[in-house]
Amino acid sequence: MRTNRLSAAALVAAAALALSACGGGDDGKQPVVSGTAGSEKAATVLDRPFEKPELVLTDTHGKKYDFAERTKGRPTLLYFGYTNCPDVCPLTVSNIAIARKKLSPAEREKLQVVFVTSDPERDTPKRLGSWLRGAGDPSFVGLTGDFKDIQAAARSVGIGISPPEKGKGGEIVSTHGAQVLAFSPKDDKAHVLYGEDATAGDYAEDLPKIVKGATP
Repeated sequence: MRTNRLSAAALVAAAALALSACGGGDDGKQPVVSGTAGSEKAATVLDRPFEKPELVLTDTHGKKYDFAERTKGRPTLLYFGYTNCPDVCPLTVSNIAIARKKLSPAEREKLQVVFVTSDPERDTPKRLGSWLRGAGDPSFVGLTGDFKDIQAAARSVGIGISPPEKGKGGEIVSTHGAQVLAFSPKDDKAHVLYGEDATAGDYAEDLPKIVKGATP
């Protein structure tokens, strides 16, 4: 595993600077995506792990989903993004899905992957469910709800999110941190964070350790 170290405090301070603007540019080209601190590394080991955010949202079945309660004691990957993202979000979700398939059936049963939208106005439960089945895996949990609640939860774990805005060309742009947090089943804390450059191979190498509660 390619790894580096970063303090949780430093991550929170850098969150506003480590955002990915997902949306078409005025010239129709894909946007340039900014990296996280140490983005040449696949994973960052946090010297002070994050607690799980207290977040109650709506899942793809239209039912209430208490993130901290439902993922308690389970290895969990948490990612904030949105379904209209043209590049970073589908690639990240796909990479995780590919890596998950390489786990044993018992390991796959334990792993929980949660995708929280940064664009809840457009990402309805139905839309999230359809997108996750296509871009990722039917087992992935999609959550939507009040934007302010989502933004506050993201900030509590060092992820910056800005309200979706209309670009000059009329397109909707959602700016969000592209990091994936890995929570341990042993203490329900995030000890590891992955940047947007993490590959399916990186996740495949690390997930068996994360499932066991080990820091890769």
